[in-house]
Amino acid sequence: MAIPLSDHYYTQRALYQLRDWQNQMQREPTFFNSLARKAQHKINSYIPDKIHNAITTAIKQMTRGTLFGAGLITKAPADAQNLQLQENLVQARIEFYKRAAAAEGGITGAGGILLGLADFPLLFGIKMKLLFEIAALYGFDASDYKERVYLLHIFQLAFSSHEHRRDVYLQMVDWETQKLHLPDDINQFNWRSFQQEYRDYIDLAKMAQLVPIIGAPVGAIVNYRLLTKLGQTAMNAYRMRWKELDKL
Repeated sequence: MAIPLSDHYYTQRALYQLRDWQNQMQREPTFFNSLARKAQHKINSYIPDKIHNAITTAIKQMTRGTLFGAGLITKAPADAQNLQLQENLVQARIEFYKRAAAAEGGITGAGGILLGLADFPLLFGIKMKLLFEIAALYGFDASDYKERVYLLHIFQLAFSSHEHRRDVYLQMVDWETQKLHLPDDINQFNWRSFQQEYRDYIDLAKMAQLVPIIGAPVGAIVNYRLLTKLGQTAMNAYRMRWKELDKL
């Protein structure tokens, strides 16, 4: 059984991890990052615009339905003051959703191409539910439109190319000021960039899930890792918010 850390030590360790994460977010792309990016752009250039537009529309509607649907139920924000206490709860929810995503990936992966295709919206929903719960546990009201846009930024940080990730991170720094300049219309959000970055990031990992026999284990492992990365990204994104609000 792990021995609880003192609140001061826990906070100092979290701040160290946050600084390391922030440095990673701001690093310039390496030569190989840039090379991979150019290759992906080349591949995308061969795909007709009408296909890109169709995918963009589908992801836009799916995201809006998840984030801004009238029937969406959000948890009330916690009265979060103690970082260690809140992050113990956050870690527990991350573990729950990692297991749920792995189970979903295993089931859809075992079903071949048809069920494999169903994995995309199912996994997307699991990721968004996790983000809503994490926001609430850190004390932020996810029923606020601008907080939901912050969730989209976290999502992009976790599932984008190195180059795009850096741009998104800079949009999140000093969010209390940044959110004052958000457009009132969510349609002005760059949906094409959002879907293309997300799709490019997970395509190679998820394609093997459609292959018979190996689809189930691949689906379980990939989904587990994707949720792990999303959880870690969200924790540091909200640590950054707490630090900016002088709660750390």
